[in-house]
Amino acid sequence: MTTRTRRLAAVLAATAGALLLWAAAVPLARVDLTVDQAGTPLTVGPALIAFAGLAVGFAAWGLLAVLERFAARAALIWSIIAAVVLAVSLTGPLAAATTAAMLVLMGMHVVTGGVLIAGLVRR
Repeated sequence: MTTRTRRLAAVLAATAGALLLWAAAVPLARVDLTVDQAGTPLTVGPALIAFAGLAVGFAAWGLLAVLERFAARAALIWSIIAAVVLAVSLTGPLAAATTAAMLVLMGMHVVTGGVLIAGLVRR
């Protein structure tokens, strides 16, 4: 498998993982994924999850590609940046309306970030 194919698979798997968690939480467990977005309630649905997962995944891949071109320790630098971004992203779900929604959204962030961190770096 080429690096490009493996990285594309990682982006798609990260997005699919978040969507699977949504499918388990919302239709099956009936968790209401509503967050406060600048004073306006926003329901997190599959389209938003897919868009965010793909956007973050391709942005992460792009940053890694730039670092690989210009930095000697690109994988290490990218991994540190990715871990910090994941940690900071976990503050977003704190605006969820319920504890269940907060936990599901944090889970989506961890699944997406974890798959990207594991899947994008060269082995």
